[in-house]
Amino acid sequence: MLISPDKKARIIGLMSGTSHDGVDAALVEIMPGGTTGNNASADSIKLIKHLHRPFSKSLREEIQGAFFGNTEHICRLNFKLGEVFAKSVLSLLDVSGLNPKDVDAIASHGQTIYHIPPSGSPSRRKPGSTLQIGEASVIAERTGIMTISDFRTRDMAAGGHGAPLVPLADYLLFSKKGLKRAVLNIGGIANVTLVEERIEGTIAFDTGPGNALIDESIRYYSSGSLSFDRHGSVAESGRPDKGLLKELLKHPYLKKKPPKTTGREVFGAEMVKDIFSRYNRLAIEDVLSTLTHFTATSIYRAIIPYGPDEVIVTGGGTKNRFLMKLIRGMFEAKDISVNNISRYGIPPEAKEAVSFALLGYQTLNLQPGNLPSATGAHSKVILGKITLP
Repeated sequence: MLISPDKKARIIGLMSGTSHDGVDAALVEIMPGGTTGNNASADSIKLIKHLHRPFSKSLREEIQGAFFGNTEHICRLNFKLGEVFAKSVLSLLDVSGLNPKDVDAIASHGQTIYHIPPSGSPSRRKPGSTLQIGEASVIAERTGIMTISDFRTRDMAAGGHGAPLVPLADYLLFSKKGLKRAVLNIGGIANVTLVEERIEGTIAFDTGPGNALIDESIRYYSSGSLSFDRHGSVAESGRPDKGLLKELLKHPYLKKKPPKTTGREVFGAEMVKDIFSRYNRLAIEDVLSTLTHFTATSIYRAIIPYGPDEVIVTGGGTKNRFLMKLIRGMFEAKDISVNNISRYGIPPEAKEAVSFALLGYQTLNLQPGNLPSATGAHSKVILGKITLP
């Protein structure tokens, strides 16, 4: 083991999601046995401090440019993001009144640049691939703290989709006897974990678009001067186009059975360009209204067959009041409560970073971090690569 099982651990989780709007750093304290063993509970896991550092407009544009695959651009950005992530850690330590020696490890998800899910039946599955950047060697060098990175790749090597990887954390934080909960994260892509009393019954998958299509549309329409629809106010002022909405809801990804993952390669800039070219008669308000209804409906249709007692929502999408209004209305019509994760003491922006801190703790204890029922891997595996300072 790389950490004493009898010692309280402090781990910093780092997350930059598909919305690529900034990095979230979460300092998490985990008591002995906090994730391993059958008696693990949320009581042994404590968020000490969370810090969000927004990316500059130029850095967001650099990341967006990397989605289109210029090799030199991606290579340079890998080290640049490593520096950005390292500065986020040092800032978090500063506001927490801690030194690097007070922290056991950093667990960095990195910035996803491209993700190719495996395809085909389990017996004839073609392997996929995935790329997250934000060089761990730079993080470890600048901070002096052991850094764990590249969590997705080991699961994919074991035949999985490499995502979602947060279900273990969702189970530890939100499992409750007699309840079935849906933990919904709305980032650029939306994903959900269906948490039951037994960990073996936990499944998770990407439901489809989260903020991605909405953000890309307003960015496209404004020629980059705007990056998101604040509070969903533009979408709320429009009306959904029935023809476009019907077409979007027929997307083949929505018909796939879990385990499944997707990304901006599917629900991103190319789809938005196609929509604007074919529906150029629509006002931007109506396009955004349609896409917001599409996101809400795809989330609802993905979750409702599992009959959860509660939906717990996290991620940047919680700030879109119109989107949340639509989602809440759909579920509450079925007497299913919808609650912001802040009700449970975790800021929506911190949840993913907290999850990767817990996955890092698993790695340090030489314990698996994936759930094959969620990712489709053929076995549980220890996730991540370790870079020593």
